[in-house]
Amino acid sequence: MTSLLEVTQVSKRFGGTQALRDVNFSVEPGEVHALMGENGAGKSTLAKIIAGVVTPDAGEIRIDGEVVTIDSPVRAQRLGVGMVFQELDLFPHLTVAENMAIANRGIQERVFVNSRELSAWCSQFLRRVKLEVEPHTLLRDLSIGQVQLVAIARALSMNARIILMDEPTSSLSDDSVEALFELIAELKSQGISIVYVSHKMAEVLRIADRVTVLRDGMFVGTKKASELGLDDLITMMVGRKLERREKAHHVRAEDILLDVRGLQTEYLSDVKFQLRAGEVLGIAGLVGAGRSEVGAALFGLRRGLRGEVVLKGKPYRARNPEEAIRNGFCLLPEDRRREGIFPHMSVTDNATVAVLKQHRSRGLVSSKSQREITDSYRGQLAVAAPQEALISALSGGNQQKIILARWLMAKPSVLFLDEPTRGIDVGAKEQIYGIIDQLAAEGKGVILVSSELPELFRCCDRILVMREGRQAGVLTTAETTQEEVLAIAIGCGPQAEMTHRPSLV
Repeated sequence: MTSLLEVTQVSKRFGGTQALRDVNFSVEPGEVHALMGENGAGKSTLAKIIAGVVTPDAGEIRIDGEVVTIDSPVRAQRLGVGMVFQELDLFPHLTVAENMAIANRGIQERVFVNSRELSAWCSQFLRRVKLEVEPHTLLRDLSIGQVQLVAIARALSMNARIILMDEPTSSLSDDSVEALFELIAELKSQGISIVYVSHKMAEVLRIADRVTVLRDGMFVGTKKASELGLDDLITMMVGRKLERREKAHHVRAEDILLDVRGLQTEYLSDVKFQLRAGEVLGIAGLVGAGRSEVGAALFGLRRGLRGEVVLKGKPYRARNPEEAIRNGFCLLPEDRRREGIFPHMSVTDNATVAVLKQHRSRGLVSSKSQREITDSYRGQLAVAAPQEALISALSGGNQQKIILARWLMAKPSVLFLDEPTRGIDVGAKEQIYGIIDQLAAEGKGVILVSSELPELFRCCDRILVMREGRQAGVLTTAETTQEEVLAIAIGCGPQAEMTHRPSLV
């Protein structure tokens, strides 16, 4: 049987980095084919080549057995290829419907736009991904998880036969993930093929028919998902048996680093908690519950802030991020593309942007000093990219590591990590967990937002549960379960009793 998609001996180099070398890959009709590997392995590069975003240096692509040239996303769309990017390529200042209609061959071009017809057309695809928003809603008013669903709906609207999904569940709640898996099963039954790029091994083994692993830009192998276990997959990805860190014992001091009382913004109401030196506090909740909003408010990104905040024993209210950093509060944002990286700057400049004053000599920034400190953190975080490279050329996981290095350089007293392992491979996750443990051991305070409950239980001493912008409870991880946290998050747990436990502060 002829493969729907066949990639043969594809290679791609970016400057001094060989992203892909002689890679082979094929997809059958109605197949879910997972593409896996560590950060920088070449997964996203291969997907972008198939989607027409990146042009290969060598190799051949066949669709239905015929050699094709995919030199642009428009050409890919004509060939029945659509892609949902990890770093979403939509326009925040336009509406949901407008984002779905732009450059979409499924929409008939007209001199004047009929808003009612456009909304009706858009709504059918929003319903398919179970996204309950109005088509005229501005994209910037949606959460990152909702934006990701819009991107998936857009790909569906293009009548693609092959849909490439790059980390599609990285910002979705558990309910949305299940809805996506149901949708993927439905598409598969219709003969549509899914190329599924993900670091989440459990979900890959659950939904994939076959798995292809890349390592250091080279093809490692393709196997049936039913023949693989987690250990087998990890060994293929990293080339060795991965040593997992056990949860560290955090010694919480009596000193209260951060005391938040009655925090209120346009989106939050009466949030209160304390963070002690040496403690890791998790924040759980469904998408839109207000988890990220807590960090934004404390980092000086929200106006109209009310309530009392005490940081290191002194009243604290940052009017902007610069004040927050100066006072020892740093934030790693959830959306690294829009809020984390400076895409047209180098790895070194992105890493040191928050600490430039420390690298001045006679009023000028010392490039040598910047390179030296960046090099030390690149080694610590295993970032395989030259310092002079544009950060936009790095994989999403390596971009995340550079942003983390930026805040480690700033040496904060409190570090707010918002989904720090989103789009990160299993090896890099273990590195970040180790860094969190090390920060706690140094007496720092860490606040960790994560959509993955196992991650919160692995890293945190207590978990603050948010629901609809309000604090629904604070639980000690050693005395609770994932089911209990989820019950509170969705509003069906005995929250009144939990909110008055002695462990709450």
